[in-house]
Order: sequence, then structure tokens, then C-alpha cells
Amino acid sequence: MGHVQYACSDGIATITMDRPDVYNAFHREMILELNEAIRDAREDSKAYTVILTGAGDGFCSGADVNSMPDWTAQTKEEYGAYLWTVQNVVRQLRNMDKPTIAAVNGPAIGAGCDFTLACDVRFMNEDAVLREGFVRIGLVPGDGGAWLLPKLIGESKAREYLLTGKDITATDAEDLGLVAGVSEDALSDAEEFAKSVRDLPAQAVRNTKKLINSELSFDEYCEKAIDYQWECVNDQEHKEATQAFQDKRKPEYERQY
Repeated sequence: MGHVQYACSDGIATITMDRPDVYNAFHREMILELNEAIRDAREDSKAYTVILTGAGDGFCSGADVNSMPDWTAQTKEEYGAYLWTVQNVVRQLRNMDKPTIAAVNGPAIGAGCDFTLACDVRFMNEDAVLREGFVRIGLVPGDGGAWLLPKLIGESKAREYLLTGKDITATDAEDLGLVAGVSEDALSDAEEFAKSVRDLPAQAVRNTKKLINSELSFDEYCEKAIDYQWECVNDQEHKEATQAFQDKRKPEYERQY
């Protein structure tokens, strides 16, 4: 891939958006590559956790306006088809059963911000920012931001950021509980977190992620919990984890990595 790099090592898949000269702003080719890389991570049997980050000093500064066509000369259907591919990055990250972690190493603007919000956990560099800046250029958050942000930080605070397009600094994000940590090296923090999750029983982790769904009623949650728990009860890693606890030793799972 030319603009997105995929690598999997020691059970951790890392997807790197790679246009550092424009802070990893995307054009059509890059967004297609990003969708493909996320599919690769989902289907990679050696990947137990997934990290999304950017090359250089940026995470993703949104769409590269210099490479966009004049949409007013296109049809609504043509524009919708393009926007669907951007939305599908968010859709895939949210729907992936493996834990996803955003290492926000620089500006995450517009759709780039939405990519971070779609991940399960976020770590930020001290000088990184998140920005739902669509209104500043006369657009709406078309990639999921106005749906995701209120669920993560509450509707009132989300309205403040969505309606003004102002920055969410790393300090703000930490205070809001939006990120798991702020440091000089978000990628290193993300990797450490990924290792800690990787080393847990994989079926339990994946089924837990599926249960974290605020759209479920409590009764729906309980029904699904029975199904997911039954899968875990019959999972070999659960049996090994239980035995290791009884033996007072570290569990030893049969992993491919």
C-alpha cells in the first residue's frame, strides 16, 4: 500500500496513515487503502488488538482539499458514494470485534477526529488536538462525529465542540475522560495498552467489546450476555486462565504469534 502501512507483530496489528507531508490528510486512494487495511486487521488471525496512528507529526488532518474534485459539478449520488467510503472507516472500526486503539500523535481533524472517536480507546501526545471543525468550513460532521462525541463526553459538552469547531486539547480530552492517557509518546502508550489486552483470553475480550453497547436495553444486554458467556465458558483460554489462577501461575495460551 502506498499511503497506508499495515504491520502485525506479536499479536498487535498497527495501521499507519502515511502522508506525513500533509499531516496524513486523505484523498480517495488513501481512504480506500485505509478501508482495506482495517479489513486486513479484522481478518488477520495473528492480530489480537489493533492500533491506528499516523506517520510523522500528524494523526490525520481530514480530507485533503487540494485533491478533492469540485463536488458541485458532481451528482449527489457520486458525492454520497465517496462519503460512504469515509464513513466506512468509522463503521469498520466500531464493528470490529478486536479492540481498537488510537495513538493520536498529532492533529486529528474532521474525519481524522472521527476515526479516533470510533476506536475503543485513545491515547494522545501532549501537543495533539482533536477538532470537529466542519462548521468552520460550512459543512456538517458527515463521518459520525455528531453521533459519536455526545455518547463519549455527554451531549451538552459535545454541542460546545461540534457547534464551534474549537479544539479539544490533550488536557481537555483527559479531563473529559475521552482519552486513556496523555504523554510525549502516544504510540508507546498505545502499544503497552495493546499488550495488556492481547495477553487476556481473546474470546472474553471480544465478547466484552460486543456487550459495551449503549443502544441495547438491559433485557437485550442480558440475553446477549448469556450467549457470549456460554461461548466463553466453552473456550479453551477460559479453561486455561481458570486453571492458571488455581495453580497460582501465569496462563499459557496457544497463540500463533
